Amino acid sequence: QVQLVESGGGLVQAGGSLRLSCAASGRTFSSYVMGWFRQAPGEEREFVAAISWRTTSTIYADSVKGRFTISRDNAKNTVYLQMHSLKPEDTAVYYCAARAGDYPYTKTWRYDYWGQGTQVTVSS
Repeated sequence: QVQLVESGGGLVQAGGSLRLSCAASGRTFSSYVMGWFRQAPGEEREFVAAISWRTTSTIYADSVKGRFTISRDNAKNTVYLQMHSLKPEDTAVYYCAARAGDYPYTKTWRYDYWGQGTQVTVSS
């Protein structure tokens, strides 16, 4: 059973930085894609970034390009989302997701496994 556990959320001022972590277990993730999504109150869950574990190819939402970086650590089976220059509109619950394969899709329905989420709040 795949388990994804997010951590690293919190309260930060606008312009600040946070690093989210997603610890993955239950499978060998060498041929998985890992994604980060977020959901603000009253909004649909939206794509943020994704990375292919095997090829390390990445894709980002336009709203976070140049500010967020997704990466993975093979030894720790962990995926990170480094967030810089945070804005109040980045406030949301951030979810880690996983799917088998190499292509980093951006749609929520493409992903089979989800974490419980971690809250990120950016104050103005």
